[in-house]
This record gives sequence, structure tokens and C-alpha cells, in this order.
Amino acid sequence: MSELTSSNFIHDFIDEDLANGLNTRVQTRFPPEPNGYLHIGHAKAISISYQAARKYGGEFNLRFDDTNPMKEDEEYVEAIQRDMLWLGFRWKDCFYASSYFDFLHECAFRLIEKGKAYVCDLTAEEVRDYRGTLTEPGKDSPYRERPAKENLDLFRRMTAGEFPDGTRTLRAKIDMASPNLNMRDPVIYRIAHVPHHQTGDKWCVYPMYDFAHPLSDAAERVTYSLCSLEFENHRPLYDWFIREIGFAEPPRQIEFARLNLNYCLTSKRKCLAMIRRGIVSGWDDPRMPTICGMRRRGYPPAAILDFVERVGVAKAFSVVDYGLLEACVRDNLNQSVPRVMAVLRPLRVVIENYPEGKTEQITVERHPDHPEWGSAAVTFSREIFVEQDDFQIDPPKKYFRLFPGNEVRLKGAYFVRCVGYETDESGEVTLLRCTYDPESFGGNSPDGRKVRGTLHWVSAASAAEAEVRLYDRLFTVENPSAEENYEAVVNPNSLVKIESGKIDAAALAEFTVGADLSEESDSVPQTPKAAQFMRQGYFCLDPDSTPERPVFNRTVALNSSW
Repeated sequence: MSELTSSNFIHDFIDEDLANGLNTRVQTRFPPEPNGYLHIGHAKAISISYQAARKYGGEFNLRFDDTNPMKEDEEYVEAIQRDMLWLGFRWKDCFYASSYFDFLHECAFRLIEKGKAYVCDLTAEEVRDYRGTLTEPGKDSPYRERPAKENLDLFRRMTAGEFPDGTRTLRAKIDMASPNLNMRDPVIYRIAHVPHHQTGDKWCVYPMYDFAHPLSDAAERVTYSLCSLEFENHRPLYDWFIREIGFAEPPRQIEFARLNLNYCLTSKRKCLAMIRRGIVSGWDDPRMPTICGMRRRGYPPAAILDFVERVGVAKAFSVVDYGLLEACVRDNLNQSVPRVMAVLRPLRVVIENYPEGKTEQITVERHPDHPEWGSAAVTFSREIFVEQDDFQIDPPKKYFRLFPGNEVRLKGAYFVRCVGYETDESGEVTLLRCTYDPESFGGNSPDGRKVRGTLHWVSAASAAEAEVRLYDRLFTVENPSAEENYEAVVNPNSLVKIESGKIDAAALAEFTVGADLSEESDSVPQTPKAAQFMRQGYFCLDPDSTPERPVFNRTVALNSSW
């Protein structure tokens, strides 16, 4: 991964701490909960912590905050690691909050002994009722003044599995009148007779995130806990737990604005609902804002990191336009992939004065800015395919493509003139009849006459049939999460499948299907090799491809339609 040189307000805080001697080193971490797949917002969060550690010669670690076995799974652990490696993020150590369960359990006992925690018998609904509101203080639980000895006994019995789920919790004893609702005696342990993907059946009580997270940071000697703004109100609680347990070098929490991308939903709950309802095919559906979905769609990791860098690090809430991400992808692919000719919606053309049975090789440059890449040979023959949109019977003004009597240039080949066409019973054009100028080989005018239109094409003699999937934004509104029924604003054209596209068989050599695109391996996934379909956009092979039938995903169009 290349170095990102831009500074930000987080680095200013670190510079100040290092200058004042408050810290002598920098250690950060990325602490995802393994309850879903990483999305584009996570790429920003990872980058912020990763780049801070790199800039100051520090340490960056990965830690799975796996405190909720009801929603977590090893599948997500493996997927998160794959996606991070694919993006280019390398961690020094990988930790699990579940590895600290014994330590956290001891911390809970210490709080009870200090009179800072108590076992509460209120139900979850009663806890909410007692909590109060933003304008009204909460009420003390009737169990708040239980003696420490009784609390210790009850917590041991909770741990031993004596009580059913939901009957008791362990709560921190802080301040039910605090203006910060997070400080109103938050729950720090709950009963859950559920096996854990790391610890099995060892535990039936599990720590809450707000308890496990800061103490895990402190145990790992993290110096900077970098997190998004929704955790700003949790910072006093974060500091309270670390202070009460008595860590000498507490981490400093610094918040930044999360990445909000329009036309997207990143809620794991809603993403999972869309998968289960068949709106999308899975976490790696190319329309999803997940990292694995973007990889399958053909987004290069460098383009995603370029996007994150362009967005920057700020404190203020903002929404980033999806077009900026597409522009970063387009800029990257424009300079990094070859050009090939493919016809998405083919219309057959017969060049009547071209010799029957004759074929010849036409050379087409792989990239206009990279002559060192050389040229590719494509077959030309009497019958070719052009795009249906490249012909009109009665064209509008300034239409320079094919119409009766008009002449165009075939890319790298010849001038051809339309001399007739055929239609079916419905009036749809099924065949064009053309003639060619043998003296115009290479697309050059033999007598200086001007030809305004240049079309791409594929020879029928060497055409391979392919399925083409045209992807677009999943929603028709900028903020689908604000909709009461977000399913009602799903874009019906977010996926258009074309069953019989044509591509020159030799051009298939420009593509490969990555060995890890199936997500079945623990190694770093490969980015699918891409190419530009001339005049159409950038495409890559999908894992659904077979040697007999390639399937292409449109990564991004040449220009935005939005």
C-alpha cells in the first residue's frame, strides 16, 4: 500500500501528545464485531487507524469485539480478514475480546467489591422505564443498594448458569441522574445460554460491548482509540471503566465523522434482510456497498483507498456522493486496463461486397496511452455484429452512426456504407446490409473524405457469446435509510441482464477469473482482471463464468448517467 501523506486533526492531537510527553508511542487497532461483512465505511475507519500507526512508526492490530454470540459467526471473522488483506491492510497481531473473558470477569468482580456494580432483577423493559429521558433523570433500581456480598453471590450464580436468560443483569453503579444516558447504570453483563464461536459452551454470561471494548483496549496497551462520532457520548463511560479498574496509561478516544455514502444502505440488519428477501443475491452482490461486493464488481482496491483519501477525515457530519467513488474507480481503470471490442446488444451486419469465406486479422491497440502494451489481433469477416443502438432507420440530426445511405468507420478496419436492412414482423431491425471500401483498410480515408462516426464491432466468425450484467445504484433515492419502506425505493434497473452479448474470442485472453473470487480460501482474494469494452464501460469476469459461457459484470460506465 502506498503512503498517504495528508494530515488531519487526529494527527494534530497525536503530535501534541507526543510533544508534551503524554505519549511516547502510537498504537491503534480496528475492532470490528464479526456480525456481518465489511462495507465502504469500514474502509475509511480502518485506513484512519492504519495510517496513523504507519505515520508515527507505531503498531496497528486487529481485534474482533466478539461479545454477542447471538449474532456473530466465524464466517464473518474470516471474511473481515480477507477483505482487509485485499485492501492492503496488514496488522501486527490479531486479538479477540473473547480471549479476555476471564480478565473481564475478574474486572466485574472488582467493581462489585468496590461497590461500583450490582446485580439487578429488573426486566429489559423495566430498565428502559427506569432510565428516564433526555430531559428527565432516571430512577434508581430497587436492587441498586444490594450489599456487595449478595451481589458477589448472585453474579457467581449467574456465571454458573443458575438463572434463565433475561432474569438478571450486572449493572455499573454510576449516576441515574447523569445528563448522559450512557452513564445511567449501564448493563455490563447479561445472561445468554448461547455457545460462542471462540469459547464454545464455557460461558453463559457475556460482557456488554461498552464494558469489554475499553478494557480490551487498555489490556492491549492501545494508545489511541479512533472511532466514529456515534461513540462520542460513550467516551465518558469508556474512561470511567478504565479509571475504575485502575489502568495507569489509559487510551485516548478520538472521534471522527463516519463515511456516509448516498444511494446506499450499510446497516447490517437491513443488508441481511435484503439478502433473505432476495432483493440482492448475497453479501457479495455487486450492488452492495460491501467490500466483497465491490471486489466482485471489479472495483480495484487502490481506487477504494483513493476514494477514502479524497473524502478525508473530518469531525462534521456529511454525505459523500456515490459519483465520487465511481470517478475514482473510473480514473484507476482508465489507466490500468486494456481496451477490447464487445457488442452488448448485437445487430447482424452482412458486408455484401466482402469476399465470402475470407477472414483477416485487424490489429487494435490495447491502450492509447500505453503503446508498450502492444496491439491485439481481432478477426474481421463478411459478417459482423454492431450495437443495435448504432443504427436508426430515421435518425435525428447530428446522428453520425449507421442509417440508410450513411458511411461509418469500423474501428481499425474499413469504411462501410449501409445499403439496406431487414425487419421482422414487429418491425424490429434484424439485419443490416452494407458495402465496404477496400481502400480504407485501417479506417483511413483513401481520398480524404470525412467520416464522422466510428463504431466498434465483433466478427461473427470469431464471436463468443457472453452474459453481460449491467449494474447500477441499488436505490433511486439518495437516503434510502430515511424511507419508511426502503424496499419501495429499490432501483428496478439496478441489474439488467443481457443474455447474448458478443465478444471476440481472442479478447477473452485479457480476462481471468481470480482463484479466490469464490471466497472459499483464507488467502488474499484476487481482484478480477478487467478491460474496457470500447464505448461501453469497464467490465470484469464474474465468478459465475464458465469456459463455455463467460459472464461479465459492468464495473462502471464510461460516464455517469446520474
